[in-house]
Amino acid sequence: MHKILKIILVVVGLIAAGLWFMLPEGDMPAAQAAQSGPMNAMFILTYLLLAVGIIASLMFTLKNLISNPKGLKKTLFVAVGLLLVVAISYVMSSGTDVSDDFMAMSDESTVKKIGMGLNVFFILTAVAVAAIILPGIKKLFNK
Repeated sequence: MHKILKIILVVVGLIAAGLWFMLPEGDMPAAQAAQSGPMNAMFILTYLLLAVGIIASLMFTLKNLISNPKGLKKTLFVAVGLLLVVAISYVMSSGTDVSDDFMAMSDESTVKKIGMGLNVFFILTAVAVAAIILPGIKKLFNK
């Protein structure tokens, strides 16, 4: 299996190298270059490799989770915690906290989702900083 995988990787690499040399020149207009055959083939190859990588990572992750019940329980706790953070962030965002100039470019729902994303980022950043600092402070006072 390992040898077959190596051969497949070499073939994909050779195809990609051949397509690289067939790409349009730099002076070609972008709209025309985007429609060229080698460019489309490179995109297809990229999407194919991305799909293989995603499927492989999900497959090994799920296999690991199923074989380790403790890990599955911990993953469920983390997933529920993340969903809770997202729900709290969505409730906290107002959807009207931008100026009228920007509000004309989008609707209230889009602004609310952007606010939710920012709130999720801030909450998770605060949790990460606390996870780094609190054990050090605890260790400092226990000595």
